[in-house]
Amino acid sequence: MFTSFLAGVSAYGRALQLCFKYNLWIYFLVPALLSILLGGGMIYGIWNVSDNLGNWMAGFWPFSWGKGWVDNVAQVFGGLAVGAFAFIIFRNLVLALAGPFMSLLSERVENRLRGEVSATFKMSAFLSDMVRGIRIAIRLIVRELFFTTLLFLLGLIPGLAMVTTPLIFIVQAYYAGAGNIDFALERHYRVRDSIRFVRQNRGLAIGNGTVYLLLLLSVVGFLVALPLGTIAATVETVKRIK
Repeated sequence: MFTSFLAGVSAYGRALQLCFKYNLWIYFLVPALLSILLGGGMIYGIWNVSDNLGNWMAGFWPFSWGKGWVDNVAQVFGGLAVGAFAFIIFRNLVLALAGPFMSLLSERVENRLRGEVSATFKMSAFLSDMVRGIRIAIRLIVRELFFTTLLFLLGLIPGLAMVTTPLIFIVQAYYAGAGNIDFALERHYRVRDSIRFVRQNRGLAIGNGTVYLLLLLSVVGFLVALPLGTIAATVETVKRIK
């Protein structure tokens, strides 16, 4: 598993090489625009909702003493909670909406790696990829929110936050990597078989998702995270399919 994790991380270097070699930068435009628009909306929503959540949480404190301290903690905690879940929703929305374009990117990369001619664009395939992408995104976001919420609640127990925090990151990395890997799997497997493939290659999914999340959290990396993650996932997935 650790070897697969390293392969998922190091594949981003190969992804950059392929971007320059085959001039793949046009595929970065759509996810970049979606990231800017959705990211701006998410930040606005977090700014307005986090205060309300913090005030609601602080209202459970029944005592007058320590009220100021509880209010401050509740505001910070509310902001972190809203930000974490908004980040999950943002990531999966970009994944679903830009999915058909990332499918084209993944197919082009795979054809280049196999030495084949790139396939022509077909609207039926484009719509099919969009439906599959939305289906996969819904499945991923439901499971990710469930496990993240569970770990988040466990983290409220004194002393467990140091354990649950890295576990939350690993869970998000796994599901993020799974989404990127599916762009390559959709041409070869049905949804059920794709899920089985990802489970058998958890290290690859976590490695890919780790770099992907770090890019999303950087200043400008969120603009290129999805296409780079797609290319990196395709490079390693094609090896395992072969």
